[in-house]
Amino acid sequence: MERKRWMVAACVLLFFFMFSPVLFAQEVKFQLNKGHGMKEILASYEGKRVAVRLDSGEEVEGIVTTVGDQLVHLSKLSKRDFYDAVVRVDKINAVIFRARSN
Repeated sequence: MERKRWMVAACVLLFFFMFSPVLFAQEVKFQLNKGHGMKEILASYEGKRVAVRLDSGEEVEGIVTTVGDQLVHLSKLSKRDFYDAVVRVDKINAVIFRARSN
């Protein structure tokens, strides 16, 4: 009888640990403000990892460090160790960001 209780408890714990990421996943709601441009959207993601798609079609992914009037500084670029990038805001066609986690 005691062994059966331990088995049930172990199964419950296993179930909890397997599905806890799914149960506690949070979706981040993105609200697009009609008055915001690319600069304001990038500023709202300062300190977070984003990917930007440029006019040329190239995609650059990194952490938004600083957003100026005409330039944005992306640090810790993915797939490019030891590199940062400075991108003209008017050359960005899209900002791609993580909206939900597991």
